[in-house]
Amino acid sequence: MKVAFATKSLNKVDDHFGHAKTMAIYEVDETGYRFLEYRHFEDIPDEEYDKINDKIDKLKDCTIVYVIAIGATAAARIVKAKIHPVKVNEPTPIEEVLERLINTLNTNPPPWLKKALVDSKDKL
Repeated sequence: MKVAFATKSLNKVDDHFGHAKTMAIYEVDETGYRFLEYRHFEDIPDEEYDKINDKIDKLKDCTIVYVIAIGATAAARIVKAKIHPVKVNEPTPIEEVLERLINTLNTNPPPWLKKALVDSKDKL
């Protein structure tokens, strides 16, 4: 499954979803992870432009997005797009989050995560 990380530093989860200009994208399964790409976002000064919808559209292939913070409206819109937002309490190295995620996948994943992993394998 693909996992996104809101990042300013490019190596930590350290940005708010709505403010993030960069998301680091990784492929993750029970055996490990690999970096895929950085996805960049711009704020376009246009009344018609919806930066939250733009981000969600560009993250539709991701299962999880890790953030330092996210507003309630954005969280609801992400969940509706079948992306699970996960808030971290403080800036945390992406590799540390990935190791914890893999450990969770291999021990006792919550039902939503188990389903997300199965669904992502079905898409292959």
